[in-house]
Amino acid sequence: MKPLISAIQFLTILPIGKKGTFVPDRMLPFFPIVGLLIGLLLCMFDLFAKQFWPLPAVAVLDTVFLIIITGALHLDGICDTADGLYGGAGDPNRSLHIMKDSSAGAIGVVAVICVFAVKSAGIFSMDDHRMLLLLIVPAYARGATLFGFAWLPYGRPEGGTGHDFFHKKITVSTFGGLLIPFFLSFFLGWGWLVFNICFLAGVAAILFFYQKRLGCITGDMLGAMTEAIEAFLFLIGAIHL
Repeated sequence: MKPLISAIQFLTILPIGKKGTFVPDRMLPFFPIVGLLIGLLLCMFDLFAKQFWPLPAVAVLDTVFLIIITGALHLDGICDTADGLYGGAGDPNRSLHIMKDSSAGAIGVVAVICVFAVKSAGIFSMDDHRMLLLLIVPAYARGATLFGFAWLPYGRPEGGTGHDFFHKKITVSTFGGLLIPFFLSFFLGWGWLVFNICFLAGVAAILFFYQKRLGCITGDMLGAMTEAIEAFLFLIGAIHL
């Protein structure tokens, strides 16, 4: 249970287990499972909120709930990544330096607002399979980072947020947790094919972009990947799959 508790403590603000439990070399397979836990809590919150507010307000509140339950962990990543990739002017070292700066630039703030807006719009527009999508999308988003760990080298060998996660080689078994949301996606009917193709295409596009711009990945970029995939899949879920 220690790797699972470690993953929950790292990815959420839930008060589970003893403080200081951190086993980065073993927690990665549990990222999608923690995503399912986040998705389950999101479903419960969504059902509660719909008793009091109309759907547009519920969609915004659901997005705020995701920010709160994760401690805004990934929003910081998308802000820093957007600032670094935009302000680096094609220079990888400069981009990495900008990402390390704790202050938020204009483009980073815009990126956060865009992600917030896309998530809210997607959640508001979801009708068919709403509960299922609210459950599995956070799991897919956190599972997406596993591809980043596997396919790109870490960009800060001297140390950084994601440094401890790159000590152990990623194997096929690391992706085992993704099988749970994948099998749940079959309840989308024929839409499961579109949904999963879009997921893989989104992950591949982001990793290709990272490879082309920097040739590496960092903790901030992994966080940005989580937020981008989550927003993208909520938007795909709004299509009548």
